[in-house]
This record gives sequence, structure tokens and C-alpha cells, in this order.
Amino acid sequence: MHFTSEQRLDDGILQREFTLGEIPGTLWTPESAAPLPLILMAHNNGLPKGESRLVARARHTAASGYAVATIDAAGCGDRPRSAAEEQARADLRRAFQAGEPVDEIFESFIGPLVEKAVPDWQTALDALLALPGIGGPVGYSGWTAVGIRLAAVEPRIAAAGFFAGGYVPHAQRAEARQVTVPLLFLLQWDDEGNPRQAALDLFDAFGSKEKTLHANLGGHTGTPWFEVEDGDRFFGRHLK
Repeated sequence: MHFTSEQRLDDGILQREFTLGEIPGTLWTPESAAPLPLILMAHNNGLPKGESRLVARARHTAASGYAVATIDAAGCGDRPRSAAEEQARADLRRAFQAGEPVDEIFESFIGPLVEKAVPDWQTALDALLALPGIGGPVGYSGWTAVGIRLAAVEPRIAAAGFFAGGYVPHAQRAEARQVTVPLLFLLQWDDEGNPRQAALDLFDAFGSKEKTLHANLGGHTGTPWFEVEDGDRFFGRHLK
């Protein structure tokens, strides 16, 4: 891991940009004399790590006493994309504009993206836990499809917070029973692009004995800020 920049923010949080081979990432840490628990934070459907809503969540969570890290995994953010990925994105834009069904396009796009992204997250996790000042346990917050696969295959994930607002491929829906860590699942009740019943069915499928569903009125980007605060309390119960 190579740190490429470092900035002490107004709230006292240290923000560091890093590269890990071809993986770019950002790490936020508060001042602390004790080793910090770590939260991996991912944005839905491969959006960039610098997206403003993710950065705001990360800074708030770091101020609550966590090391928080995000990456642009393979095919995500500004990482190079294959011709097939570019075509799938173009097909999605065309289908949305035409009001056509998009599930098959999402399946062809998001499924391979998850397969490539999860190994990058595991590589980042290895490097982050080797840093001084970060001791775990580890939580995951954000993109449901990646989170399902990561929680199913990565025993170091101790708790997870998922956002229902993103397409979940068939393979990850089948893996939901393998997710057994404590889980907080956020659902926007009026998210026009993500059918409510599909999210409720997915919540039912998770194998966790402790799982909580928070549903709020509003569209895709309308998740209330208090859910970030509730998420910090959720992770506090399981990571501290």
C-alpha cells in the first residue's frame, strides 16, 4: 500500500489517498491512541469512491471512532472498463430513456462486476489490517450485491449494513442465506428503480439471526441522514 496524499480535515479526521497495485482507495481515520475497528464502505453499482454522499458518510462514521476505507474496485469509479462493460452502460442508458425493462441488462453488467470487485476488496482488507492503528473488528457498509458476496466468503466481516437501492444479481440472491452476520438493511419505500417486494424478499432470505430492516418513505436518494447515525450505533454494538 502506497499513500499518495494526506490531509487533516476541519473535523480532525485524517484523510489519506492510497494505491494498492491498480486499486485506488481512500482511508479516513480519527485521532486515537487505541487500535480502531474498520468499516469498508462501498457505493452502489460501481459509482466512484469520491462520490459526495459516500464521502459524507465516511467522514461522519470516522468521527464516531472508526477507520473507514473505500476503494474503486475493478470496473468501478475511474478504473478502466472493458468494451463489454461500456456497452452494458450504454444499453442501460438507452433502456432507461426508452422506458424499457432493464433487469437483464443489469444482470449482465452487475454480476461480472461483483465477481471482479470482491477480490479487490479482500486485497484491500489484507493491507488495511496490516496498518498500525487499525485492529478490527471489520464491518461493511453500502452496496448490497458486493456486501452479500463479501460477507458470505470473508470470515473477517463481523457486521454489515446494506442499502437496498441497487440491483442484486441472481447469484447474490442465492447467496443471501450464507450471510449470517448481524445485519442492518435500509430500504427506500418509494424507490422507483428497485421494486419494494424484491427488497423485502431479499431481507427474508438473509441467514442472519440478528437482522433489522429500516424502511423510510422517499425515492432512491432520499435516505434520511439519521440512518447514518443509526448505522454508527449499529456498528458500535458489534465492532466496539
